Amino acid sequence: MPITSKYTDQQVEEILTEIAAVLDKHGAGPELSLMIVGNIATNVLNQNVAASQRRAIAEKFSSALISSVGE
Repeated sequence: MPITSKYTDQQVEEILTEIAAVLDKHGAGPELSLMIVGNIATNVLNQNVAASQRRAIAEKFSSALISSVGE
């Protein structure tokens, strides 16, 4: 069964395009870009998710990331 999202592809693509433009503006290569994305994920979890659920959500997030990059 495919995963459905409450967000449209257009919403996701617009935000992704803007973030990519900021990273490009600052000359952020892959390493710095990944550090920034990791920091954003950490901040989102720490500021918006109950402490008791952070690890489980972080594990789901990391599993989804691994699945999305393939082998």
